[in-house]
Amino acid sequence: MRDNQAPKAIYLTDYQAPDYLIDNTDLTFELVADKTLVTSQLTMRRREGVDPAASLELVGVDLKLTRLALDDAELASDRYVSHDEKLVINQLPAEFVLTVETEINPSTNTSLEGLYISKGMFCTQCEAEGFRKITYYLDRPDVMSVFSTTVIADQASYPILLSNGNPVAKGEKEDGRHWVKWEDPFKKPCYLFALVAGDLACQRDSFTTQSGRDIAIELYVEPHDLDKCDYAIDSLKRSMRWDEQTYGREYDLDIYMIVAVSHFNMGAMENKGLNIFNTSCVLANPATTTDARFQRVEGVIAHEYFHNWSGNRVTCRDWFQLSLKEGFTVFRDQEFSSDMGSRAVKRVEDVRMLRTAQFAEDAGPMAHPVRPASYIEINNFYTVTVYEKGAEVVRMIHTLLGLEGFRKGSDLYFERHDGQAVTTDDFVAAMADANQFDFTQFKRWYEQAGTPELAVKDDYDADAKRYTLHFQQSCPDTPGQTDKVPFHIPVKLGLLTEQGQELEQHAQVFSVTEAEQSLVFENIAERPVPSLLRGFSAPVRLKYDYKASQLRLLLNHDTDTFNRWEACTQLALQEQFRLMEQVADEAVLEVSESWLGTMSELLNADGLDPAALALMVTLPSESYIAEEVTVIDVDVIHRVRQAMRVALAERSKARWLTLYEQNTVAGDYKVDADSVGQRSLKHTALSYLSLLGSDQQIIDLCKAQYDQANNMTDQLSALRTIVHADWALATEVLSQFYEQWQAEALVIDQWFTVQVTAPQRTTIERARALLTHEAFEITNPNRVRALIGAFCNANPVNFHQSEGYSFLADQIIRLNTVNPQIAARLVGPLSRWRRHVPERGDMMCRELERILSEPELSPDVYEIVSKSLNKA
Repeated sequence: MRDNQAPKAIYLTDYQAPDYLIDNTDLTFELVADKTLVTSQLTMRRREGVDPAASLELVGVDLKLTRLALDDAELASDRYVSHDEKLVINQLPAEFVLTVETEINPSTNTSLEGLYISKGMFCTQCEAEGFRKITYYLDRPDVMSVFSTTVIADQASYPILLSNGNPVAKGEKEDGRHWVKWEDPFKKPCYLFALVAGDLACQRDSFTTQSGRDIAIELYVEPHDLDKCDYAIDSLKRSMRWDEQTYGREYDLDIYMIVAVSHFNMGAMENKGLNIFNTSCVLANPATTTDARFQRVEGVIAHEYFHNWSGNRVTCRDWFQLSLKEGFTVFRDQEFSSDMGSRAVKRVEDVRMLRTAQFAEDAGPMAHPVRPASYIEINNFYTVTVYEKGAEVVRMIHTLLGLEGFRKGSDLYFERHDGQAVTTDDFVAAMADANQFDFTQFKRWYEQAGTPELAVKDDYDADAKRYTLHFQQSCPDTPGQTDKVPFHIPVKLGLLTEQGQELEQHAQVFSVTEAEQSLVFENIAERPVPSLLRGFSAPVRLKYDYKASQLRLLLNHDTDTFNRWEACTQLALQEQFRLMEQVADEAVLEVSESWLGTMSELLNADGLDPAALALMVTLPSESYIAEEVTVIDVDVIHRVRQAMRVALAERSKARWLTLYEQNTVAGDYKVDADSVGQRSLKHTALSYLSLLGSDQQIIDLCKAQYDQANNMTDQLSALRTIVHADWALATEVLSQFYEQWQAEALVIDQWFTVQVTAPQRTTIERARALLTHEAFEITNPNRVRALIGAFCNANPVNFHQSEGYSFLADQIIRLNTVNPQIAARLVGPLSRWRRHVPERGDMMCRELERILSEPELSPDVYEIVSKSLNKA
């Protein structure tokens, strides 16, 4: 893309309220795959105080305008102009009805935005700016309208016709078509519009609200997927009850619908009353779905349902406020999942992902605040910063206010802003006003990018029995932001004696609000061991020089389960870094007896929850470790981590075998927390045992698990172990697995991922070959993520070779014209080229330059590539 063609940035500071509003939107769709006619009748008015001469400017992309009328009269051609994806209309009265008729071609819409076709089914995705691919409109979230939708289609091909709200009328036409009219009584922005038409099967259920209203539940899937609906419906009903009990929020329509779609850019979409889901986030049964996928289904079902209030009834004023709905709702779904399963395990999983992905984003060229100040393409800001860090910001508010205070704040927020499009400032103001709490400084979490560093030192005065913690906070420079001012950082902490006893009277939440600040404890009989940042109470990098002996004490005695895991993680990192220095000195790698002994004691300890133990003995990932070093050398990281794993496997073979046997769950498959935890530890044990070379006992054990598995969790774990261990039977088992599951798309996604995440150096060749496999489909985002995304994000030691970089660049260029949104999301692994050793960084940079030189580069890809090269 040449510089004079570069798309322009949009800035938060330029926000202006719309000149015109749309009170009612009446839509009619006449669905034909290659020629759909869309008629919109918009009841509009000029906003009070706006110049009467102001033009109306509607946006539209890839539309053919076939009719335009004002108050039922055809509009003269000199009254409007259509150019540059805009329809500008002049000389308008204060109130009017505008009729716009457009023609679109869903069959060629591979971007999966607007109205498109997935496996013969019409479906929509309008967030963030997809509605403009359907009709000319004020496509912005602060324009809220009451929608009615009439869907007309061939009855034989599309017997099911769905849209937002409640069905109010239906009928048949003489030409074999039929129609259904839907009305949504609640105002919404057009990004929440949805339409589905297809030949679908439906599983029905119902839910009775706390006020006694009966809600119809309908889950629509392809007929062969009807056996995968029960868990999603159960998850939905649990979510509805939890939201009533925890937030006092009751569902407001008569019907709640979900549709499973195979071609979908996102996980799911919270369209009012008609949620459209990626099949991977809704379909589940034991034969085809792993424990992790069951948990994801439950979490995403909850997330989209919770949006009914935190996103739909109260929505965003503009897209800079995206975390208003997403950060709050991620926090809500995290809390729901914690209540449904293990709170400690859920917290560890969330923080582990945050540190690996979001901290990396904060340290890279795409670093941005939770509330960004500008963007070129809004689709690029559906990020871990907006979602997961946004959730951490909400969690800190919860920590500062407490359970009751947070509920008071959320009650006021929903009451004050129901039916409105608002900002993150409005959300914080409600929390502040309900609790008389000053959040002025705290709001910097929304405004400043980067991960703060919290350095902690301590001293102990034995004579005065005084212990002092000294805090110092800072935040690195990020693109466009330097000289950060102090955050309000809530630090949950406790003190332990050298014998491991908790000094309960000193446990507290301490607010660090200054660049340097101290906390003094009196009457401390001996120097304590601090347990800092319990539950990861703030998304910061904690710097405290723990000795190994202190970490072992926290691992064995801390009352905070998260910090027990954290102590185990820090011990592993200390050993990792020690061995990495040996590699640099070309010394023989010898894993320390101290670390091995600590891990052996942990493995043999009584009373540990299997899920927590599995997390503790799983070493930090290579991506996690990369975030803890200044210059990334993936070969060194991989070699050291693998040496530690092998040493632990050899040291504790007998114990791993015992743990495997003890945690083999007999009987029918269950997805409860205890069973999931046991399977997790069982498979962790098998993974370590597989490192012992071609041990026939282990090979037989793994093959028996594969053959006898009565659930996908066990079968896929065995398959992954066989393939990643590179045992001779890998080819045969891969072939068997494909033959068994080739009709199940989501299972075959996993089959692709197992192969491209294998550690063997030949994996890049396998990845290239799989691109030509009969089951690979470049237009299916799930398949792209399973193959290309998994190889480049989850196999660093193989991706970070010259062949890996060119492989990814080739696929980004290929996808750029097929699905720009998915292409842009693949750029990430190349974007942090400056962090890697120079020879690799140079190769990554060259591939970014090659992508940037493409003549028809989409704004989605251009923004990330240009920012990665500092050319934005």
